[in-house]
Amino acid sequence: MSDSHGNTPAAWTGVSVAMLGFVVGGVALMQDPVSMSLFWIGCAIGVGSLVVFAVMAKMGLNSSDH
Repeated sequence: MSDSHGNTPAAWTGVSVAMLGFVVGGVALMQDPVSMSLFWIGCAIGVGSLVVFAVMAKMGLNSSDH
């Protein structure tokens, strides 16, 4: 593994957006009654993090040369 494995702007942003999705989904599951619409929004944010990462990687932000 390289020294810069995971230490790129694309990786950090993708993980941050995914974490936001998990937090939103987790908060939705703790409500009484469970808010399934908010849960699915959290799932969509989590899937969106993959898109954010892919776009940023295509923009060249997936290398440690910055």
